[in-house]
Amino acid sequence: MNYKKLVVWQKADELALAVYQMTRHFPKEEMYGVTSQLRRAAVSVPTNIVEGYARNGDKELAHFLSIAIASLTETEYLIQFSVKLGYLSTDDADRLETLRAETGKKLWQFYQKVRAA
Repeated sequence: MNYKKLVVWQKADELALAVYQMTRHFPKEEMYGVTSQLRRAAVSVPTNIVEGYARNGDKELAHFLSIAIASLTETEYLIQFSVKLGYLSTDDADRLETLRAETGKKLWQFYQKVRAA
C-alpha cells in the first residue's frame, strides 16, 4: 500500500500545506522564529508518517507515529501562540485547528491500531 492512500497522511499533508499558506503573511522578522517553527512542526507530521511507513515493522512505525503526535501537539501550541501575537486571525486559526483536530483523531487511531498489531 502506498502511504499517499492513507487518510491520516492526507489529512496531515492538508494541514501542513494550510500552515505554509497561512504563514506567508507573518511578519518578515519572524521568518526564523515563529514562522519557521510552526512550519517545521506542521510538516514534521506527514513526513514522520511517511518515514515510519517506509520502515520495517510496526514497532518502528509506531515510533515515528509517536513523533508525529508530538509534532502535532507542538503545531497546536504554535497556532494558539500565533493568534496571541496577532499573526493569525481567529478564522484562520479555527480552520487550522479543525484540520489539526481531524489529523489528530486519525493519527491517534492509526497509532493505536499499529501498537495493537
